[in-house]
Order: sequence, then C-alpha cells, then structure tokens
Amino acid sequence: MANTANLSAGLAPQPTTHHRGIPVWRQIGAKAAPAAATAEHVPVVVVGAGPVGLAMALDLGRRGHRVVVISKFDFIPGGSKAICFSKRSLDILDRLGLGQELLHKGVTWNVGKVFWGDREEPVYQFDMLPVKDQQYPGFINLQQYYVEEALLAALQSLPNVELCLGQQVEAVRNLPGHAELEILAGETRYPLHTDWLIACDGSKSTVRNLMGLDFDGRVFEENFLIADIRMHEERPAERWFWFDPPFNPGQSALMHRQPDDVWRLDFQLGWNIDREACVKPENVERYVRAMLGPDVQFTEEWYSIYTFQCRRMSRFVHGRVLFAGDSAHLVSPFGARGCNGGFADIDNLGWKLDLILRGEAGQALLESYNEEAIATADENILNSTRSTDFLTPKTTASKAFRDAVLELAQTEAFARPFVNSGRLSTAIHYPHSRLNTADAQRWVGGVAPGSPAVDAPLAGHWLLPRLGGRFVLLANGWTQDLPGDVELLDIAVLGARDTGLLEQRYALAPGCGYLIRPDHYVAARWREPVAADQVQASMARAKGVQQ
Repeated sequence: MANTANLSAGLAPQPTTHHRGIPVWRQIGAKAAPAAATAEHVPVVVVGAGPVGLAMALDLGRRGHRVVVISKFDFIPGGSKAICFSKRSLDILDRLGLGQELLHKGVTWNVGKVFWGDREEPVYQFDMLPVKDQQYPGFINLQQYYVEEALLAALQSLPNVELCLGQQVEAVRNLPGHAELEILAGETRYPLHTDWLIACDGSKSTVRNLMGLDFDGRVFEENFLIADIRMHEERPAERWFWFDPPFNPGQSALMHRQPDDVWRLDFQLGWNIDREACVKPENVERYVRAMLGPDVQFTEEWYSIYTFQCRRMSRFVHGRVLFAGDSAHLVSPFGARGCNGGFADIDNLGWKLDLILRGEAGQALLESYNEEAIATADENILNSTRSTDFLTPKTTASKAFRDAVLELAQTEAFARPFVNSGRLSTAIHYPHSRLNTADAQRWVGGVAPGSPAVDAPLAGHWLLPRLGGRFVLLANGWTQDLPGDVELLDIAVLGARDTGLLEQRYALAPGCGYLIRPDHYVAARWREPVAADQVQASMARAKGVQQ
C-alpha cells in the first residue's frame, strides 16, 4: 500500500512502467474476487479511486460506515493532473485528518500575476487569500498522486473500508431499495449489493455509461498542452499567466511551481492540431525553451493535450446511485475547479448520507445534495466558460474587448476584475438552499445562512477544526437549552484570548448564535438566545425534515 513517508521526505519515485499508456506512479496490486458465490450486501460502494472517490470513502469510513471501493486501476497513476488545491479543499482534507500533511508537502501560494505581450511587469495581480489569519493558504500546488497516496494510507487504518483495486464494474441495476452490481475481478465475475452506490469514476464514468446517462453542455474548439517538467529553478511560488506572450504569439501560457522541482507549463495550441505530434518530446522542448530560455536544463515529467469542456449531468441523484466529481460534471482546468469541485461534492454528500444511514434523516435529504452540488457545478461551469471565452476570443470584437481590458488594467482599478485568466476556485454559497433558516432579525455583517463558515483564530487554535464534522452552535454567551444532537461551542467561556477576530467576522455580539452544518455551512443564526424548540426547528430543516 501507499507509504506516506514519501510525502515529507521529498523523494519522488519515478513512474517506470505504464498500463495501457498510463504511467504508474506506485503499484499497489489487484484484489482477488471473493470466494463466496452469493452476493455480499454492504451499506456503501464507491466506484473510482481518484482523489474524490478516496475522500468520499474516507469521510464515510471515519463516520463508522462499511464502505467498499471499486477501481479498475490497481496502482496510483502518474502524471500531475490536478495540482492546485484550494483553501476550501484543504479545510475539507483537514477534517479528514490530512490537511497538515499535504500542506507540508505542497507549495503554498496566494499571489497570481497576469502578463500581456512582451511586458516584463504584470498588468494585474491578485491575492487568493484576501481574508488573512486563517489556518490554510489560498492554494497549495501538489501533484495529484501525492494526494491519492495520502488518502490511500489513511484508508488503510480503517478496518471498515475495503479497497477492491484492479476490479471493474460490468453491470448496474438501480432498484427501489438498493443497487446491484456485477464486478469483474481478473477472470471472475461476482455480484455485490449495496444500499448506496456513489459514482466517482471520472469523466468517462463506467457507471454513468452503464446507466445510459450523459452530459449536457459545451465543448470548446481549443487545445492546450500540459508540459510538466523537472528542473531546478529559483522562481517565486506564484501563478504566472501570459496573454499573447512573445514565446507563444497569439496564444496564452501558464506556469506553476510544484514540489520536487516539478513545474507545470501550459501552452495554448489552437484547434486544428496534430495531437500526437504535439506531445512528442522534440516539439514540447521547442515551447519550453521558448518560454524559459535556450539553455534551460530540464527533463520530461508528463506531457498531455486537453480540450476545454464545460458540461454536467442534468441530475446527480438517481435513486440509489449518486454521482460526484468528474463523473457528474466537467470544467476546463483554468480556475482549478475540477478536483476542488469534486471535494465540495463529497463534503456536501458525506454528512447527509451519514444521517440517512443512521436513520436520523430520510432519503429526501439527498435532494438538497442534488440542488447544492448542481449549484456548485453551475457556478464552476459559468466561471470556466467565461474564462475560456476571455482566453480564446473567436471574433475581432471580443479580442478588441479583451485587449482593451488588459490595457486599462495596468492603470485603472475598475478594469482589473474583468481580467479573466481563469477565475480560481473558492467556496460556493447556497443562499437559496432548502436547508437554510432565514434570518428573523436584521443583521449587519456576519456570515449569512447558506454561506461557508469563515476560519478565525480561537483560543490559540483555529475555529474550523473545532467545528469538526457535526452540527455545532457557535455562540457568545448562550443561556438557553439545546437539542441533544447539537454541540455548543461558546466563546464566552474561552476568555478573551484570540476571539476578537472571530467576533468581528461573525458579528458575534454577546447573546448571538450560529447553527453550523457538519460541512461547515451556516444553517441558521440568531441575534439573541432562543428557545430550544427554535433551534430544533432549524436542525430539522437542515436535516431535510419539513417544518
């Protein structure tokens, strides 16, 4: 199994083998089919062992549920793929016990710079963590295989999670009370029944295809080259983006730093290209040397061509089959919204399915997952589409508009928000969620229902880890009783140490209280202590029980 020592040791094992053209980062080994011919019934089956599927299994496994993970790969794939992990994803991974480990290994960055033409100075730069004094930075860069490795190692410690790697889903039957699967392990087929099937098996989802479901949306006529290279280069840990640079005239380019002296270079290529020729080392070298100089010393890490897609399923909940991550929605890589959007899915789904499995909520709660995850996907698709249109103007008028924005951004603050080199992933708000309780009193400031909780220092630690993965009432001098399924976190009993910033961010005057969901979204808030039945009513609403 995975060995997390490599995360901190800085020793990067090199993919030396390939499986059907896919580089193998670390071989794990296939699991044999069970000896029994009768179908085993398990509460949850997760299909897919990428970051989203593994995080889903870890979340439910840590909540005490029996989970089986099915993946056609019996190895961790090489190639950096996703590399930018947002603060919101780091907060989620922290709740799963991995935040600090990944932060330590990753390259931290908050600043992005946008260049235009041959200008040496950026026309615009931005800060991905405008609200300071939080536990995690705006972003870290970290190769996807490290994230998968850490998730697999964490799953090893859970006896209630079974990893069935090297196995393939061959059939899915979505029945009223459960789902039935047929699994191929080597040459053996065996049945598997489950209360809930969660498809996290990527853009070419086997589960989605077997069920005859598809995406709606848009494919853009544009291609980009990812060139992950290894070189020792002293450059700042920032996101650098170029419009119409002299080394790739008429196109765009991007550069990111990763751990282990790996750099992500991204070049716009145009639509009518020879994809196989473009990833040949001699052709990639031409782009790399044009960007970095003719004498740069580097070695190939991973080369790939991708095309922008902004698409999603019409629904993510289909009876006993649930979809998350790339199996449910696709966006372009600019903006780092793919894997981060997938982590948002499993964070939203995990606590809801936990309540259903425990009998504390009904299946109707999943409709809120469908609505909120679609809201997240739609915002990501909207931003990704706008980024693509700005990056790749197809008419003379749209190019003139883009160039005017870039020209004005150098001196005029009003133009800078229009510069769009990929609006980067941030937490999505759900102001219209059916789980929210509307404010009964007018608030000035604070965090509204449907918004993600904001981190802040708290008594020598941080707020978000104190919230954990349960319902919490965050209060300042709460004097009323609470329902038994709500934990009280009252800053009034903690003293004055490091609570001032939290009080300011939440407008948490004495007597105020916030009901915060297990995924750290605000469900309700009150300006003064209220009776336990009012808190209970908001709890019931947040659990999907009609009031």
